[in-house]
Amino acid sequence: MSSDNTSTLKSYVDSATGAVQNALGNLTGSTGDQAHGQAKQNKAEAEHDASHATLKGPGFTASASGVTKDDPDRAAGSWNQTVGSAKEALGGAIGSEGLKQTGRQQNLEGQQQEAKGQVSDYTKGVGDRITGTAGAAVAGLTGNKSAQQSYQDQHDAGKTSQRGAEHDILKQAEAEKKI
Repeated sequence: MSSDNTSTLKSYVDSATGAVQNALGNLTGSTGDQAHGQAKQNKAEAEHDASHATLKGPGFTASASGVTKDDPDRAAGSWNQTVGSAKEALGGAIGSEGLKQTGRQQNLEGQQQEAKGQVSDYTKGVGDRITGTAGAAVAGLTGNKSAQQSYQDQHDAGKTSQRGAEHDILKQAEAEKKI
């Protein structure tokens, strides 16, 4: 799936172009230029939103660019946090300080494991986006359409992995603010 219509960079360029066109329309009194500029800015906002739209499921991320599988440490870490919290609660309920401490330790290890998986997905995603973009550009210059599509697919998968990690990291940061 091509990301041409959901590019963050393209949305920034379109927004700036629209703002300039709108400002020129204001200066010259041209309502047509103002309207075209505002329409371009609105389209840019929609492009930006589409570029960042992410659907998270258990073990996968879906975006406008495709679907990718999450790093296994993310799911394992989440599971360890859940089990650790349950042990901690049970230990507190029955008065077992050992079980409570074991649960607390498992929960912390799960948090670290999940964070490791998120960092892995994020860095792999950024790397795949860079490699895909550069490779597609070179393949486009040489006329190799097959390689160009392969690199575009790598870019798109990288974008989805990166957006999935960003989604979870932001979600955790918001949850921690509420605590």
